[in-house]
Amino acid sequence: MSQQNPLIDTYLTIGCGRCPLVNTPECKVHTWPNELQQLREIVLDCGLTEELKWSVPCYTHNKKNILIVAAFKEYCSISFFKGSLLKDPKGILEKPGENSQAARLIRFTSVKQIDKLEKAIRGFIADAIELENSGAKVDFSAKQNLDLPEELLAKFDELPALRSAFNALTPGRQRGYLLFFSAAKQSTTRLARIDKCKPLILAGKGLHD
Repeated sequence: MSQQNPLIDTYLTIGCGRCPLVNTPECKVHTWPNELQQLREIVLDCGLTEELKWSVPCYTHNKKNILIVAAFKEYCSISFFKGSLLKDPKGILEKPGENSQAARLIRFTSVKQIDKLEKAIRGFIADAIELENSGAKVDFSAKQNLDLPEELLAKFDELPALRSAFNALTPGRQRGYLLFFSAAKQSTTRLARIDKCKPLILAGKGLHD
């Protein structure tokens, strides 16, 4: 079994710290303590390295991201970064969202459910490690041509450096921003999101970097 990371002990004790509920009984982490601990033990037993990224437990192999374990209000989950490439004949893996291309997850609401799927979980982890070793990559080209919101185009006209910085981003980072901007129904909200993200774009960073 791989070594436990003290940062994850802290996460399991007080939460991720991304909302005001940190270190309170209402924190989502405290809704699923047994489930999160069991998932942690399974993943570590599969030989992955335990790290804290994006304020949640992230598990890597040779410094490459393999999966994340996280707590939500209605469930906890194990999410594979390249889950779309995993063999899943029984249809266990789900898309986190409608526009998800790479990630796939399994939602859990009980220890019993984890017990039932433990063999499958271990199989997915082994396959994910093998995929990473092979250098396999997710093909994002199928949905790459997203429309740029009018508000973003207007910002490009105001600030040509923003256009240049956006075009220099990786396709995945561009897509992340476009989905974030376009998800807002009102123009004022889209503008607010673009203004908030301008420093990140100009710095060459993605939405979640």
